[in-house]
Amino acid sequence: MATHQRYDCSEGCPVEATLELIGGKWKGVILFHLLEGTHRFGELRRKLPSVTQRMLTKQLRELEECGLIRRVVHAEVPPRVEYSLTALGESLRPVVLALREWGAAYRARLGAAA
Repeated sequence: MATHQRYDCSEGCPVEATLELIGGKWKGVILFHLLEGTHRFGELRRKLPSVTQRMLTKQLRELEECGLIRRVVHAEVPPRVEYSLTALGESLRPVVLALREWGAAYRARLGAAA
């Protein structure tokens, strides 16, 4: 993932930049669960049963690389790894919650149409 991509296209570029950081099937869901607080890898894995371990690791690394989450490894046997939002990640709270609200309304609309 390019961390310093240049956006000089149009007025939609801020949307493109945001979606590049949080887009995809799992990143938004990971961020949503981290809004609750710090989680260990296994906890996130249980909250996302459809994601593979490899994909979860990849998505967590990308979120860490762009500064949205923090990864802390505790020197224990076995190692304990915890993930939490950074201040930058926490600034996405209203965005993630708005996506949740929109998704709930959309699902309700689909249910009403059936």
